Amino acid sequence: MEMSTFSQLPISPEILSAIKDMGFETPSPIQAKAIPFAIQGLDIVGQAQTGTGKTVAFGIPMVEKVTTEIQATQALVLCPTRELAIQITAEIKRLLVYKQGINVVPIYGGQPIERQFSLLRRHAHIVVGTPGRMMDHLNRKSLKLDQVAMIVLDEADEMLDRGFREDIETILSFIPKERQTVFFSATMSKPIMELTKIYQKNPQIIRVERTAATAPKIEQRYVQIREQAKFDAVCRFLDLYNHKLSVIFCKTRRRVSELVEKLHMANYKADALHGDMKQASRDGVMSKFRSGRINILVATDVAARGIDVENIEAVFNYDFPSNAEYYTHRIGRTGRAGKEGISITFIGMREFKSLQYLERSLKCSITAAEVPSNNVIEKIRVQSVADKLLEMREKHLDKSKESFRALCEKNDLSMEDAGSLLLAHVLGIPESTIEAEVASKRDKREKKELPKNSENVVILQLSLGKADRIRTSDVVGAIAGETGVSSHTLGIVLVSERKSFVEVPKEHADFIIKVMNDVLMKGKRMEIKVVSDDVVVTSEKHRRFDRSDDRGGRGGDRRGGRGGDRRGAPSRRR
Repeated sequence: MEMSTFSQLPISPEILSAIKDMGFETPSPIQAKAIPFAIQGLDIVGQAQTGTGKTVAFGIPMVEKVTTEIQATQALVLCPTRELAIQITAEIKRLLVYKQGINVVPIYGGQPIERQFSLLRRHAHIVVGTPGRMMDHLNRKSLKLDQVAMIVLDEADEMLDRGFREDIETILSFIPKERQTVFFSATMSKPIMELTKIYQKNPQIIRVERTAATAPKIEQRYVQIREQAKFDAVCRFLDLYNHKLSVIFCKTRRRVSELVEKLHMANYKADALHGDMKQASRDGVMSKFRSGRINILVATDVAARGIDVENIEAVFNYDFPSNAEYYTHRIGRTGRAGKEGISITFIGMREFKSLQYLERSLKCSITAAEVPSNNVIEKIRVQSVADKLLEMREKHLDKSKESFRALCEKNDLSMEDAGSLLLAHVLGIPESTIEAEVASKRDKREKKELPKNSENVVILQLSLGKADRIRTSDVVGAIAGETGVSSHTLGIVLVSERKSFVEVPKEHADFIIKVMNDVLMKGKRMEIKVVSDDVVVTSEKHRRFDRSDDRGGRGGDRRGGRGGDRRGAPSRRR
């Protein structure tokens, strides 16, 4: 019998209320087939395409089974990665929102083990973890499994691919034989079936037909990139495509808030959406997004299901999704109602294997992409303006010719120069760049002393310099990458022997100081502050700092291109 609602499943009222809060309306095929068997305590082998709701399929029976009357670990979830362990824990906790007193503890490598000792001592009823760290706790006797009644191996095929079979078998040997064993896997490979024969009793085999996991009209791309370069890269893609509506996904609420703040400082119209927001706030953000008052939504995975807008043209995975299910939910926000869409996923060097597993699980192809250069962005934007001008030519050309000619004559401008300036204005090229271009055509250059710490600019001093292997590009790249302040808004940079100096917009100075005082450059923590009155900034053919008492003297580093090896795309006002 096919279940059309969760209320038809043998689920308690508390769990039904939690499911409703989570935004689920009807059970997915794997949930409808697996939950009745799992609640009966039967062993299960579930093969389902990743992204079909497997976590809820085993999570509901698990939280129904666990009781506060037993102060010991009663359920265990094994998964291949720390990210997946964190996400499964969060999902189970959401199912438990109306069932008080049940503790869910994630254990994984990379987190201080002492903290995990403390959490496990507080009667962890459900433990979610990776095989390696779980083995560590078993060896230290900080984890006891003698009262575990249910164990779930999630993404079992990936755990075997990663070489965890021996650890899995050891962990299973610590659990009583009279238990419920559940395997969830995207494939029914030979090694999986071997394990089921050894560790399960008459398992229920559940298969869900494979369908296209992702919309065929979504172009799926990935970019391998360093963490420090992500913000600059996402800005370049936003400028390149200039989509009407885009969604950027981050793993945590904090990451969402930080990215929104950076986007605001770079003059993008963006807002945040995450699970901790009140419903009224969420509704307000979605209203602004649908109406186009903001065109970039930065969201967590928890919020993904609530983003139901047809005209989203692009999805950016700023943080790599914890599993294929989240990937599917994320990119499913675009390519709707038969329209085309694009998804771009940023991955680190260590995430390439996870990307390959994602492709195998979803039977899709995610192709490599390059971060667009400034030249590419400018060419495409110029062509876009040209296309719009051609569209307008027939309607407005005769009316505007006379006015434009009069404007040029009045201001002693050639038609070519006036057109170039208009194009620069439309493209949002910074005034400083335009002024530099005009100045480059003059036969003579004036030496001009710039007032230090003027109304619009202040000079910041960093406590690291050449002796710390700091270069001009390091200073620009760190500030642009960590704060989101466009590299094009930064002024003169000098790196002397022991210190560095940089001109920054006065409106951003306090924020830059606050953020950069917590940043490591070349592995060293630095202090950053507004400089004292003995620094003078001058501008000549080669701009530089003059500092009479610094050994860097007048021979400071020349600014070789704005942003060095972290060149930012032009800031855009939207």
